[in-house]
Amino acid sequence: MKYWPSRTAEAKNVITFDDIRAAARRIEGRVLRTPTLPSQALSRATGAEIVLKLDNLQAVGSFKERGAANKLALLDESERRRGVITVSAGNHAQGVARHASLLGIDAVIVMPRFTPVAKVTRTAAWGARVVLHGDNFAEATAHANELCEREGRVFVHPYDDPEVMAGQGTFALELLEDAGELESFVCPIGGGGLLSGCAVTACALRPGMDIIGVQVENYSSLSGFPGDEVLPPGGPTIAEGIAVLKVGRQPLEVLREHVSTVLTVRESAIETAITLMAEGAKQVSEGAGATALAAVLTYPELFRGKRVALPITGGNIDSRILANTLLRSLLRDGRLLCLKMEIPDRPGVLADISRRIGDAGGNIIEVSHQRLFTTPSVQAAELEVMIEARDPEHSRALEAELSKTYIVRRA
Repeated sequence: MKYWPSRTAEAKNVITFDDIRAAARRIEGRVLRTPTLPSQALSRATGAEIVLKLDNLQAVGSFKERGAANKLALLDESERRRGVITVSAGNHAQGVARHASLLGIDAVIVMPRFTPVAKVTRTAAWGARVVLHGDNFAEATAHANELCEREGRVFVHPYDDPEVMAGQGTFALELLEDAGELESFVCPIGGGGLLSGCAVTACALRPGMDIIGVQVENYSSLSGFPGDEVLPPGGPTIAEGIAVLKVGRQPLEVLREHVSTVLTVRESAIETAITLMAEGAKQVSEGAGATALAAVLTYPELFRGKRVALPITGGNIDSRILANTLLRSLLRDGRLLCLKMEIPDRPGVLADISRRIGDAGGNIIEVSHQRLFTTPSVQAAELEVMIEARDPEHSRALEAELSKTYIVRRA
């Protein structure tokens, strides 16, 4: 793995390892020390030796609680009386809301309108005032800055703040104390707060370890790393927690000094990773939280045979999105088969199709039978059937069996 030239002159004054150790002492007892566990299932699937750090088990379901707890603990009495404001797609919002509530600080949270309902509801449940504004993070940030100036609040930036970055760095401090020797640490990049803090920790404790960042395709502002940032296209993504068009200035200084490389993953790879987390590791992960695993699945040659640490950075995924993601992955894997058949409209045909599927070991999930609008003849009908299969080979066998008698195509 290539290491880029050091840029210590730029990054040395952002945060230090001492800042991170101080943050760890400051937030001890306020933030859960989450488990670090090996995953045999993910190791078999990737060819690497995978170790997971489970920050999806935090009280707010995300690592973001670490930075928020450290930042708010450092506010003086006058700042606490003024109240705080932040902007977030959900996880930082919940972290700030929870710790503001614990400290008796009034909090306002500005969230983009696309934020999943589950994250909005959970943020409000901690007692913060939630304001939905803008179609993206940049628009929400601009509105939060306006409110901050108007109401005289303290702005708690989700990533471009040394005290927040130091708090996030405690993630790697726990990981490296608990995991033993590691060869690679793979971490998602949104604004860069988590990876920058973790990179400082890792370089202090494991100076030879590869530190690798991951971005989702539509938000790959560091696709030319270590060159200049580019403006990505943006748009909808299942990894809304890292849907940030531009990495923070201070985190970027740290990343340029310490990070080995930055990888880009596609939406479909993240969906596959979410499914593998659920089925293999038995862990619920949101899209951003699964991007590190998506990178290992996408670039197996970089990690094969190595001991690799992956963070599950958050588990706040909408139940409907999780269900749809699992079903889409089953379809891609060939474990769900959707067929359309042109069949004669006569008694006994549906019973015959059902028998053939059952005899071949398939399980019918859903059936749609249409006579009136989709067939060329009044004597014909169209049948759409969804079948559960064991694997792609079994799907092909089911399709072949039905094709012996009926006109069959994949839906």
